[in-house]
Amino acid sequence: MEVNQDGLKEVLGIYIGKNESSKYWLGILNELKNREVKDILVLCADGLTGMKEAVATAYPKTEYQRCIVHQVRNTLKYVSYKHRKEFATDLKTIYKLLMRKWHMTTYQK
Repeated sequence: MEVNQDGLKEVLGIYIGKNESSKYWLGILNELKNREVKDILVLCADGLTGMKEAVATAYPKTEYQRCIVHQVRNTLKYVSYKHRKEFATDLKTIYKLLMRKWHMTTYQK
């Protein structure tokens, strides 16, 4: 899925593969290049090993970002069930502040 220059979401394709290896994703990224997708500004993914390298190979200027939902899930599995709700609330506050700071430094220039 992409968000075009008008802010509208567009589905670029639906792919079904045997697994989600970095080689598989590199193939998809190269297919997008062949379909004349010239640039990807930000790619958000789940932290698959090798994904960052696959993106850098196909679209070297792309900013790779690990999906916050996956980051939080990965972090919470190390927190005892008793403390998860409070910890998740604190983590959400931190991410909101980081996103606000990033937005201000990126778009307020």
